[in-house]
Amino acid sequence: MTTIAENTGFVTLINVFSVEPANQQELLTLLARATDTSVRHVPGFVSAALHGSVDGTKIAMYAQWQSAEHYQAMRSNPVASPYLEQALALAKFDPGMYEVVKVFSAPTADGG
Repeated sequence: MTTIAENTGFVTLINVFSVEPANQQELLTLLARATDTSVRHVPGFVSAALHGSVDGTKIAMYAQWQSAEHYQAMRSNPVASPYLEQALALAKFDPGMYEVVKVFSAPTADGG
């Protein structure tokens, strides 16, 4: 399960895909299949979550990795290549590597 927390040592890849609304579901299905059948089995993978925009024009993928090197190794893994090529045919994407800096939650009943 994806847990967003400070000081985990993980890196987070946030990838925003721009897609035609007619292709959003196809891309979501492709990304889910790629993650389930290959990416999540790669060393260094921690978790991922897919988010579809309400207007159908974007998909955001939030993926946690043990390190940037683990993520780069997955990108060069031939198992992931066919999925990447299919995704590029459907959308443009803008990935970025992040570290969790600060997490906020709603206050609790006791004011905390």
